[in-house]
Amino acid sequence: MGSALTTLFGVFAVALLADVPVATALGLAAAIAVVAHDIAPLAVVAQQMVAGLDSFPLLAIPLFVLAGGLMGAAGLTSRIVALALVLVGRRRGGLGAVAVVACMLFGALSGSGVADTVAIGTLLLPAMGRAGYPPGFSAGLLGCAGSLGTVIPPSIVMIVYGVATGTSIGQLFTAGLVPGALCGAALAAVAVWRARKEGWGDVPPGDLAGEGGIGLALLALGAPAIIVGGIRGGIFTATEAGAVACLYALAVGVFGTRALTLRALAAELMTAAETSGAILYVIATASLFGWVLGALQAPQIVTARLLSLTTDPTVVLLLAMALLLALGTFMETIAIILLLAPLLSSVLPRYGIDPVHFGLLLTLNLAIGANTPPLGIDLMAACRVARIPMRETFRHLPPLLGAMASVTLALALAPGVVLALPRALG
Repeated sequence: MGSALTTLFGVFAVALLADVPVATALGLAAAIAVVAHDIAPLAVVAQQMVAGLDSFPLLAIPLFVLAGGLMGAAGLTSRIVALALVLVGRRRGGLGAVAVVACMLFGALSGSGVADTVAIGTLLLPAMGRAGYPPGFSAGLLGCAGSLGTVIPPSIVMIVYGVATGTSIGQLFTAGLVPGALCGAALAAVAVWRARKEGWGDVPPGDLAGEGGIGLALLALGAPAIIVGGIRGGIFTATEAGAVACLYALAVGVFGTRALTLRALAAELMTAAETSGAILYVIATASLFGWVLGALQAPQIVTARLLSLTTDPTVVLLLAMALLLALGTFMETIAIILLLAPLLSSVLPRYGIDPVHFGLLLTLNLAIGANTPPLGIDLMAACRVARIPMRETFRHLPPLLGAMASVTLALALAPGVVLALPRALG
């Protein structure tokens, strides 16, 4: 058993060092371990990959990806920024806060950190540059704020975690509202503080207002309210909510903004298919990897090791968070969830740790990891939009990541804050 685990993780590590994509590395390592140690017939490799995708809730992923794309194609990005300007104001440092609020609002439509970062960054990064914000700070702020798209519902990351661990997706969506708002407030506070300290400028009158259309932005933001309310009210499942979100996005784009054409619809369908295919490929190979871990009794080994180290739930939770942070700096978010969430979810209940609470902490930790080099996928996306090397953001990142880490640590020590809303809604 020990040699099989060594083979599994050894091949996985070598594949990553050879720059093999994470999804392929997971499948390759699992397949070699199965064959080399005669864990099961080779046909099991294909069977487990298919079985990993045979889940009705996973249909929500392409639906929410499509819904977010349709909202963007409907021309709502500039309207959301205009709404953020109204909400936050035009005081010094206000443009940084606008960036955070706009990312939070768009994140409630896209469910994806990268999509959030690119959509808002494309519009706001040039304006922040004209207002005197350093490109490195602007990109770091947009990357961190964009990652809140994985915390604020509807979140693709939460859907994957819910499917992998059997946790209620509706409860996860509800639980993400307060942590997402707290992280957004912390990032906005850092942005305002830095702008006032450094004397950075602000948005000129009329800049970024675009076509206005704040009423349409508010109409678009009805989508997350319908999604969360419908799921929590038992009106539809998370998967059905994805279909409702698509219909709602179509209605807003065709009858509201009137910007959604047949050509744009075809393009968004193609993009959603490509994005969903990449995500589901990771899920398939990670499911195989997780099955091999289970066959080798890895959960029992991890449980025994943790119990030998400590019986304190807080220490166990902090150790799990440290592991997630470390992995998040160089691995893709969904792969980490599918690799570790089933393993940890079998251990943490023994310490009385609520799976919804841990799911939110996992999401927040991976949002921080998505902005931490060397990979930092959300930070990388922001830097590409800003057309700067990632190293320009390094000196600006500590206060931003520190703000997110402080909120995450506080929520780890105060589970009642995360669980209050789900419990209040039953």
